[in-house]
Amino acid sequence: MAAWIEMIGDADAGPALRDALDRAQTPHGTVDNVMRVHSLRPNTMHGHVTLYRAALHDDTNTIPTWLQEAVSSYVSILNDCAYSYANHWKNAAHLIGDAARASEIEAALLAHKPEQAFEGAELALMRYAGKLTLSPGEMVEADVTALRDAGLDDGAILEANQIICYFNYVNRSINGLGVTTAGDTVGYYAD
Repeated sequence: MAAWIEMIGDADAGPALRDALDRAQTPHGTVDNVMRVHSLRPNTMHGHVTLYRAALHDDTNTIPTWLQEAVSSYVSILNDCAYSYANHWKNAAHLIGDAARASEIEAALLAHKPEQAFEGAELALMRYAGKLTLSPGEMVEADVTALRDAGLDDGAILEANQIICYFNYVNRSINGLGVTTAGDTVGYYAD
């Protein structure tokens, strides 16, 4: 089973669901369980696809794609979301393109010690991601000022914020509905 709730199969999809499934296709031509779990309410699948692509796969983002994926992975680690971690760490490692560096980063993130692998703006982003994920009610203006002081402009800060917020949303959706990678193609990029 790929989730704790019913997921309508392609053969039983009505027009609204068929449209949502078509929009949710990955570059592999499949629809991942993270989207399929919305099959009983295609309108939420549409919203989810739109939010995901706007936050993480938008051509106007200025944060390097590998770092977007590393931030996504860290949030997923902090939320104990195996599904998102599996997918987005695979993406990050692919984009880093250096197995030793990827291992160093992964070990630091899994230990919840990003300072072991990052510095400067990258470390500031990881610290911001950690606080926003684990203590959202304790956020203060100084948290954003620290990002600016590390060299990020307000557009990049907004990008990071939306990526972090998206993964906090999706991690809770996945964990709350028992979504697994069973049957999925893990990762966005072809090997």
